[in-house]
Amino acid sequence: MVQVFVQPAYGTRDARRYGAVSLDRTVAFREFAELLDPADLARLNTLHPGGRARFWGAKDKYDRRMDTVTTGDVVLFTGRRHVQVTAEVGHGFRNPAFARRLWTPDPGKCVFSNVYSLRRYRRVELPYEAIWALPGFTAGDNFMGLRFLDEAKSAAVLGLLTAQQCGITSSKDAQLS
Repeated sequence: MVQVFVQPAYGTRDARRYGAVSLDRTVAFREFAELLDPADLARLNTLHPGGRARFWGAKDKYDRRMDTVTTGDVVLFTGRRHVQVTAEVGHGFRNPAFARRLWTPDPGKCVFSNVYSLRRYRRVELPYEAIWALPGFTAGDNFMGLRFLDEAKSAAVLGLLTAQQCGITSSKDAQLS
């Protein structure tokens, strides 16, 4: 089953700044080739043959959970009381140097160590109320912090996204763009 996770990306000033670099536009990842493991670069080239992709990440405290993320999993990027964007994970890898170069955090700021590329990126601006109405969700939940949904909640979210025609399929076996 496709794993769904929620990741804030549009709430704080830093998150919006990072998003302007790698969510709102694609990144020419081959310009970072010297920082990438050859296997990661090869996988990125396979999934994003044009040499450009959108990226996001997670801090090292999420290493164990991020190790479970695979190509085709779905991420909901949240902020300002909406699911702002949905996307499928392309390739995930652990590379703090790549993350630091990509997002250039302020000195002393923690930056991502886990990085993942994105496919099927869609702006959806879905109000939290639509998610809260699904079975198992709680009204008033503002989706703070990285959160992995269980199988039932993942299925409910995927059903909603399909019904809303947000460009996400519920099968990793589907043809991906």
